[in-house]
Amino acid sequence: MIQLDGNSLTLDQLRAIADGELVGVAPGVHEKVTASNRIVEKLVEENRVVYGITTGFGHLCNTHIDRADLERLQTNLIRSHATGVGDFFTREEVRAMIAIRVNSLLHGVSGVRMQVIESLLGLINKDVIPCVPQQGSVGSSGDLAPLSHIMLVLMGEGEVLDPTSLSRCAPAAPALAKAGLSPLSLKAKEGLALINGTAVMTGVFGLALERALVVAKTADLIGGMTLEVLKGSTAPFDPEFIALRPYPGMKNVAANVVAVTADSAVCESHIGCTRVQDAYSLRCIPQVHGATREALNHLVTQVTLEMNAVTDNPILLSEDKIISGGHFHGQPMALTADYFGISISELGNISERRIDRLLNPLISGLNPFLTANPGVNSGLMIVQYTAASLVSENKILAHPASVDSIPTSAYQEDHVSMGTIAARKGARILDHVTQVLAIELICAAQAYEYVKPLALGKGTGPAYEFLRRSVLPLTEDRVMTADLAAAKRMIGKGELLNHVEQYVKLR
Repeated sequence: MIQLDGNSLTLDQLRAIADGELVGVAPGVHEKVTASNRIVEKLVEENRVVYGITTGFGHLCNTHIDRADLERLQTNLIRSHATGVGDFFTREEVRAMIAIRVNSLLHGVSGVRMQVIESLLGLINKDVIPCVPQQGSVGSSGDLAPLSHIMLVLMGEGEVLDPTSLSRCAPAAPALAKAGLSPLSLKAKEGLALINGTAVMTGVFGLALERALVVAKTADLIGGMTLEVLKGSTAPFDPEFIALRPYPGMKNVAANVVAVTADSAVCESHIGCTRVQDAYSLRCIPQVHGATREALNHLVTQVTLEMNAVTDNPILLSEDKIISGGHFHGQPMALTADYFGISISELGNISERRIDRLLNPLISGLNPFLTANPGVNSGLMIVQYTAASLVSENKILAHPASVDSIPTSAYQEDHVSMGTIAARKGARILDHVTQVLAIELICAAQAYEYVKPLALGKGTGPAYEFLRRSVLPLTEDRVMTADLAAAKRMIGKGELLNHVEQYVKLR
């Protein structure tokens, strides 16, 4: 069980929670939460005017709410804000969102009861996962619409993902009852505390970033195999040469390519050849992949900070220090998610160029489109079209969402982040890049069929063998859809990297 304390949630833990790990609360946290809730109870008792507790929301912040209506205010907030549309977030993404929201509440400045946190953890631990539409958040004040769909389920309303189908929903109340969970009646401040935060954008982005770290390392392996079968030079990956431009990301990428191609008979076969230098997509792998690595490493710091931050409003620092500020604003995640999309898309761009070099007989020196019988067979000609389509779509998706803002709530909320849009499209870009790299892997492995019997390297050899468990060599034209999906799955889930790292450890 992963124990949350508000301060130490990591990307690896977020992934584990998303994949089904149970979640609890660390010792000593309950007292802070309970103390904060007592402040809310006293504010209500004294009928003090505090935003979101005894007033309306947004533009209605100056509307005082009678004490008798305070609980109804919070319930109506959830119902009225549950306005999401479109496809649903995945089960894994929603589990991550709930964990991040709980982690924020554990700081003990949001005023909720411990019972609220326990109810949220019940959704995760009993795997009662709300149906949350992807569209409807402008990223400030927090992820209001999608978080409201989560909290509807907490109240026994709304819908949950059907365990038997990824695309169907079922009524929440029966699902809660079957899991032994009871609907929650919200008290003062609790509805606002539950939905006024960045957990949705951070959850989606955090999971994409965690997976991108795996995909980026795998890209070094795949790029190394392409370099190898195209008989490119490993000289530009020399440590002494790389040290002259001492970016850590570049150093790690170059080291990975050298490691996976070590002991390669293919590389040894063309030592002393007359080629002067290789194309950029081969010799600039350290510079391009390395720049993406630098970006991803920076983003880990940013996302980890956000996962362990308070993104609520108002904040109850003490009974006499209650601040209505802007910690719900998604701009920190909006900018970083846009940066992520741009950074990861470049792995797809350079991979597509390597795919073309593998398939183009004018460049590769291999059979046209890597088929033994060109003309009758088209071979892998059209997979390059698929890769080109995906990287072109990524160029559109990489346009930043964070530069846009539309005023909401009658100009009370006059600058918003669009951070959730940035996170969603960043995850889509990663999905496309993973598929492009899968195409490159299939092409590089097919090219090796024309380089045999020379042995591949210490890491590329095991990679080839692992791929061949699911994707057979292309001897006659066939439908490639299942092959493309299988290769993508082994990259995206980290299976290929895990296998290769039994033979050579990558950085």
